[in-house]
Amino acid sequence: MELLFVALGGAILGVAAHFAFHYRHLRGVAVVPAIGTAVASLVWVGLTWLGWAWDGGWIWVVSLVAAGIASAASAYLIGPGRERADAALFERLSRPGSGRA
Repeated sequence: MELLFVALGGAILGVAAHFAFHYRHLRGVAVVPAIGTAVASLVWVGLTWLGWAWDGGWIWVVSLVAAGIASAASAYLIGPGRERADAALFERLSRPGSGRA
């Protein structure tokens, strides 16, 4: 049950990161929340395998901070990277007959 709650917390942090950073029109609305959910869940499971108590406070802090950092980093990096890739593709496709496929 706690894994469900930590996954929900990661998704909420992902939604917040999606709307906090620019270029949200260049990434899908579910990409950053999915990353936050996955990171929170993986960190939680990893820490429980290491023997951290599921009812302790530090497992929650570490899992949600890791999810927040991963969500913010992905929201910050995906948008500009997508913009550069789209511009490069547009330049390549707008020159017909250049001999490149």
